[in-house]
Amino acid sequence: MRNMSAVDTVQLSLQSRFRFRCHKAISCFTRCCSNIDIMLTPYDIVVLKERIGITSEEFLDHYTYIKTDDRGCFPLVFLRMKDDARRSCPFVTPEGCSIYEHRPANCRYYPVGQGTLKKKTDNTIFDEEFYFFVREKHCKGFGESSEWTVAAWREDQGVDRYDEYNREWKGILLVKNRPGIEIDERKQGMFAMACYDMDRFRRFIFDSRFLQEFDVDEEVADRIRTDDRALMSFGFRYMKYILMMEETLKRR
Repeated sequence: MRNMSAVDTVQLSLQSRFRFRCHKAISCFTRCCSNIDIMLTPYDIVVLKERIGITSEEFLDHYTYIKTDDRGCFPLVFLRMKDDARRSCPFVTPEGCSIYEHRPANCRYYPVGQGTLKKKTDNTIFDEEFYFFVREKHCKGFGESSEWTVAAWREDQGVDRYDEYNREWKGILLVKNRPGIEIDERKQGMFAMACYDMDRFRRFIFDSRFLQEFDVDEEVADRIRTDDRALMSFGFRYMKYILMMEETLKRR
């Protein structure tokens, strides 16, 4: 997470306009890639472990650390930075990001930030996404001439796909604000496995009595056996069931 003093508190819409460009010739190039805590989403982990060619367990062990959020509810995954003076990203080079096409959602959004709030209108509860600027003192990108709307920036950076995959996960995180919801250590462990560790979650499903206890459609079972994205979405369904948010699964 970036320094909160750099967060512009003005809420943006998809039509909000700004100027920004980052490139090798700019004096602050790659400075935003150090001395920060980059939170990884479930889809980030799937993309990165595929890019590197390792299992989710290996990726989590080598490249990340996990800490519980500030309300002691959900475990969150952060990229482990280098042990150097700048706390540099392990994937940054003098030429830029070595995994640029597979970079995490938070990196794609920068210098825009994105958040989600749970709103209520009459009897309807819904999740509302909002946007804001991150204006770090060292960043010269806002002085460039390229002009964007937030919507155009999202499309250009390919972040809309990431938001689509992570939307259910973000909705689950917001359950911590609901009265009567208890998230004990067992549920925290299930959350960490089902949302972040796809390879272990797959073994949990297919090497246990899971499919004998839950009525899972054969077509769904076939997909999640080999497709990490389908398995990730199934993991969100499983957590909604575990947290009693929705009856997303049925027992046999």
